[in-house]
Amino acid sequence: MFGNNKWKAHSAVLTTNLLFGINYSAVKYITPAFILPFGLNFARVITALLLFWVLFLFKPGKSAGIQCKHIPLFLLCGITGVTINQLFFIKGLSLTSSIHASLLALATPIFITFIAAWLLKERLTAIKILGLLLGISGAAILIAIKQNTGNRQDSLLGDMYILVNAISYAFYMVWVRPLMQVYSALHVMRWVFTFGALFLIPFCWNDFFNTQWHAFGLFEWLVLTLICVGATFVAYLFNVYGISVIGASATGSYIYTQPVFAAIVAVWLLGEHFTLIKSGAGLCIFAGVFLVNSKKNVFIFLWGNRKTGNV
Repeated sequence: MFGNNKWKAHSAVLTTNLLFGINYSAVKYITPAFILPFGLNFARVITALLLFWVLFLFKPGKSAGIQCKHIPLFLLCGITGVTINQLFFIKGLSLTSSIHASLLALATPIFITFIAAWLLKERLTAIKILGLLLGISGAAILIAIKQNTGNRQDSLLGDMYILVNAISYAFYMVWVRPLMQVYSALHVMRWVFTFGALFLIPFCWNDFFNTQWHAFGLFEWLVLTLICVGATFVAYLFNVYGISVIGASATGSYIYTQPVFAAIVAVWLLGEHFTLIKSGAGLCIFAGVFLVNSKKNVFIFLWGNRKTGNV
């Protein structure tokens, strides 16, 4: 059976995906009712960024710098992995349902495979093309479903924002791979968040400082802490620990638990409904993800490291 460290790593990765699953409903609960989406973006990214740099202070003797030749790539990763990713994720989730968002976000590894084929000239197989078609079909079904989240136009826009979020993150995962081969995962995250925050702050500054903080009760502060600390900083650290002990493939496989956790919490906390049609759409996306990651997919490493830069 597993050694003690492996049990800890599996527990840490499962906790990571539980936190991300809860995060969908937590974000949906707190925005826009208590804080505007861009204001929440500011709180989440800045909190995680500060904690990542504080963590560096506890590891003396290690360089905090990066090579000049890697700065453009870090900029691209910051913009796609943090700025665009976070802006469209929170805004999209404020308009659509938690269940829809969690299922649509699963399309990320599908986009990774096909963006990599485009940018890095990786060969596409018939199985991977079938996986793409299944994933697109599942996403199309979800987008076509009428939701009970405001008007139809808002929910459709929210779904599209979540897809933009997934595509942006897929570009990030392709571009971050060479950086992961030079620097540690924590070092990459620290600088990706730093560059991403520089571009995100101008969009979010006003909403954050215009938040009516006096309206927050104890529960709202706990939810905000869960989002900023638990589902960002802690979850990312746990995921990196899991990758270092049990590997990227095993760590990445836990992503399939995320929509399950998200659906349970959304039904309990927000009163959302998980219908047979949503189940069928989710199965199409699951099947698509499985197929594009089948055989010898070199980007299983990237998928295993997905949480090192978002959600």
